[in-house]
Amino acid sequence: MDTPSSARTPALDAMGPAPLTGLRAPLVDRRGRVARKVRISLTDRCNFACLFCMPSKEKVHWLPREELLSFEEVERVARVLVSLGVRKVRLTGGEPLIRPNLEELVRRLVRIPGLEEVDMTTNAWFLAEKARALREAGLHGVTVSLHSLRRDRFRQIAGMDALPRVLEGIEAARREGLAPVKINSVAIRGYNEDEVLDLVDFARDRDISLRFIEFMPLDGRGTWDPEKVVSGHDLRAAIESRYVLLPRGRGDGETAQRWGFEDGRGEVGLITPITEPFCDDCDRIRLTADGQFLTCLFDRHLHDLRTPLRAGATDEELAERIRASYDKKPAGVQYLGDLRKTWVKPRAMHAIGG
Repeated sequence: MDTPSSARTPALDAMGPAPLTGLRAPLVDRRGRVARKVRISLTDRCNFACLFCMPSKEKVHWLPREELLSFEEVERVARVLVSLGVRKVRLTGGEPLIRPNLEELVRRLVRIPGLEEVDMTTNAWFLAEKARALREAGLHGVTVSLHSLRRDRFRQIAGMDALPRVLEGIEAARREGLAPVKINSVAIRGYNEDEVLDLVDFARDRDISLRFIEFMPLDGRGTWDPEKVVSGHDLRAAIESRYVLLPRGRGDGETAQRWGFEDGRGEVGLITPITEPFCDDCDRIRLTADGQFLTCLFDRHLHDLRTPLRAGATDEELAERIRASYDKKPAGVQYLGDLRKTWVKPRAMHAIGG
């Protein structure tokens, strides 16, 4: 399960990151959307096998280790992206904590001038043992995937009997001062829609922000069906059966409509890419573990950065390649019509980056 560490590119390490020539014009696509956030996947590997993310493990073909970007390569691309106006980095996978010495990459990234925030999304299996080192390295917050509070159901959804260890990881993150600590929960009809209030109470008791996400057709097993989508409207109705919600809106480029509770404890967000897409002001881009640039989760095209990066491209050449790719950012899921007939995913979610 090990993946390459930063030691795999000694030449780059000896040279250090290529110097930037100063801030460049920001990334703006043909619809006027400006890229401010990047999700960087560090590995396609994961010790879980969530049904909405990954094919059955016996059908998975992991990326060869030599194809994954080293930490130096990740840092260099991040520096170029920051020079283009990106301000926030989120580390993802697969499971990012599978990468050895991840805190070293965090330490490198937080030193990039102009980068405001480095966060991580994790399944929390390794979080209890890594939380302190990550916080000391400069990681800001963590978002933990938690789709059920029932041990048997968690195992059914995540493919791993891991609930106690995940809960331990959440508590460790809170104790060590990572902030914010958030929970993501994918709501799937027939699996966990009856746990909405249980998850809300769990988060409120710990003052953790909770995000419910509509089930998207990025599932590795091809089981997505619109009938399995629990809509944001239905999620809100379930929560309001017990609590009074106060609207906090959705900030520019944010994915979640946020709601506070009348008693002031906690916050819940509803991420509704299927029933109420938010593509018109999207400010996110993605870098896969093997150096492919994606302008959108629903982009059919992978734009290769690894090849020019390893062939000696300058920062300016990388920036221009990124700019040309971003200019082709698709309109988004809300413009795809019948999603089942018009969209073909380039990869399963675990290989795109969560």
